[in-house]
This record gives sequence, structure tokens and C-alpha cells, in this order.
Amino acid sequence: MRLSIFKDKLFEMLDESSSLEIADIETNDLHNLFTVEISDGSLFEIECRKIQ
Repeated sequence: MRLSIFKDKLFEMLDESSSLEIADIETNDLHNLFTVEISDGSLFEIECRKIQ
């Protein structure tokens, strides 16, 4: 699987998840990063890279 396809699928999963209470998702395709803001104000950064 290509990294771009994996990132698209991951974004869709995060975007459709109701249990995480996500307020916003920012993407940085150049650096393969997602910044996820939860409704309580918490921020998480997800870095995607293919290792094999």
C-alpha cells in the first residue's frame, strides 16, 4: 500500500469517528502529519511514514 492511500484512509477513519469527539483535523501532507484537536482542547500529532 502506498503511503498516500494509507493517509487518506486514516483521515477518513478519524473524520468519521464519533467516539473520539474530534473537533478538528489539520493535515500537513508535505511532512506527513495530522494534528488532531479533541473537543476538550487536547491536541495530538500523528506522523505517518512507511517503514517497509
